[in-house]
Amino acid sequence: MAEFDLRRPLADIYRHRAAAMPNAMAQVFDGRKTTYGELDRRASRVAQGLIAEGCRPDSRIGFMGKNSDLYFELLGGSLKAKNAIVGVNWRLAGPEAAYVLNDSKTEILFVGAEFYELVASIRAEVPGLRKIIAMDGGHADWPAFESWRDSFPDTDPSLEHAPDDDIIQLYTSGTTGHPKGVQLTNANYSSIAEQAAQSWADWAPGSVNFVCMPLFHVAGVNVGVLGLLNGLENIVLKDVDPGEILRLIEAHRINIAFMVPAVILFLLHHPDIKKTDLSSLTQVLYGASPIAEDLLLEAQKVFGCDFIQVYGLTETTGGATHLLPEDHAPERGKLRSCGKPNPGVEIRTVDAEGTPTGVGEVGEIVMRSECVMKGYWNRPEATAEASRDGWFYTGDAGYFDDEGFLYIHDRVKDMIVSGGENVYPAEVENALFGHAAVADVAVIGVPDEKWGEAVKAVVVRGPGSDVTAEDIISYAKTQIAGYKVPKSIDFIEALPRNPTGKVLRRQLREPYWKGRDRNVS
Repeated sequence: MAEFDLRRPLADIYRHRAAAMPNAMAQVFDGRKTTYGELDRRASRVAQGLIAEGCRPDSRIGFMGKNSDLYFELLGGSLKAKNAIVGVNWRLAGPEAAYVLNDSKTEILFVGAEFYELVASIRAEVPGLRKIIAMDGGHADWPAFESWRDSFPDTDPSLEHAPDDDIIQLYTSGTTGHPKGVQLTNANYSSIAEQAAQSWADWAPGSVNFVCMPLFHVAGVNVGVLGLLNGLENIVLKDVDPGEILRLIEAHRINIAFMVPAVILFLLHHPDIKKTDLSSLTQVLYGASPIAEDLLLEAQKVFGCDFIQVYGLTETTGGATHLLPEDHAPERGKLRSCGKPNPGVEIRTVDAEGTPTGVGEVGEIVMRSECVMKGYWNRPEATAEASRDGWFYTGDAGYFDDEGFLYIHDRVKDMIVSGGENVYPAEVENALFGHAAVADVAVIGVPDEKWGEAVKAVVVRGPGSDVTAEDIISYAKTQIAGYKVPKSIDFIEALPRNPTGKVLRRQLREPYWKGRDRNVS
């Protein structure tokens, strides 16, 4: 457990670690090393830069880039300047990224080299964007991050912080077809820190932590933040590369790692897995999507360390439940469970009227905790719909067993989880409807051994059309992010609908999920 008052603002992590262990290693990225003292001073420079650029408290700054140690300098500066950092999913297509930047009212965008061209192409569509800073330098028109940062003093601005200050804004796909900005606060992160410290993150300072999941996801951010909070040495990986993950585990003697199930699968199938020394690993955390029982058993055998499942949503700052190592023993019969509620988290399953369901009875999972978001940015109606009578409605359906373990059964919402990425059918359907030959369409998730679920579109062709699956998939690639593009297309004469016209997705999904004991992989 960290020797730090977990109720303090997140910005104080940087100050505390710099005072307590200034020469200890905070981050390693592609051979570049940063101590806790250096990290704190650089965060102060970034804060001074943001203030000088006119970013007032509660302003939004954006980050669109692959993982980098520089992100945590930027995060620290944003925290100290009382700004909120908007994580822009770099897998988005241009129009989608422009929507996020406009919706969030991002004033300054920090962008990685891989996305210079994309950002330049949408610059005119984002009139509120005052400045773009090139994280990796080398751009003719945009200042390089490190030279921009170093042009400001390393004096800490020492602004007053409040528990309800927005500090991070991440976007989650919406059933209306547009993503929603999730406002996460100091209080939310204090809750997550307490939940972790009291359940599974008893980490000793100096332990080696792997930050290898994307930083536009709450899980990726949390692993890095908790690593800094606990004084760990954080090994930051730019992009998910199974071979590189294995190499770094051995080279840096990594102790702690969070990975989504799809990455665990890739590692187990990698040719280097058998010759990689994994003995330094003490804990593998996993979550963000369901995991197949056989995969979990094999992973425990190969990695030879403790496995802990964590379940949560962006809207709950990634916190909800955990499944401890002792409950991963096959004889416990809990491998399909996502565990028990974290300390400070109340969870119920309720029916359509909001009445709690009994043991073994499926209902919608609802939560009450300080880790639940402040709200959806500028979406009061969506916030009110999601949070009712003090409870957050997750959209996941599940049940409790007689020992209080929670099981995810299905999704009340129609969200598809593919390789840890959330895909809402409405977004994909909206894109496909733009094709002249598509008369009607429904999008569903179907089982996939690699990704957990794959996106499938069921299409009604327009009159006289002979459009092919390849035509529609090619078109979709120009409209939406690659992970949202259907992997397969079925054609049908008419979509099944109920009397009110709602598509019967369950009927479309049923043939693919038959014989499985739950409707998520």
